[in-house]
Amino acid sequence: MPKKPRNNKKNNQSNFAKLSIFQPNKYKFKKTCPLSVKGAPEIDYKNIKLLKRYVSENGKILPSRITNVSQKKQRELSISIKRARNLALL
Repeated sequence: MPKKPRNNKKNNQSNFAKLSIFQPNKYKFKKTCPLSVKGAPEIDYKNIKLLKRYVSENGKILPSRITNVSQKKQRELSISIKRARNLALL
């Protein structure tokens, strides 16, 4: 039985080119919130070391899609960052 030649350009597509928009993504992984894990530090406006990790160099609050923080914890973070700014701790 003769083998097919492999130089055909149609057969040289990568796996990502074959994926459809409507197919479920097999490569997704679950992101966990670093502040919801057991033993995580408590969010407080006095904990400046923790708050500085979630503030950019320009002083803006980083979005949760970058920091992987859950929605509930992101709200707590933003409130405590704003309080720390108000008291000139940040």
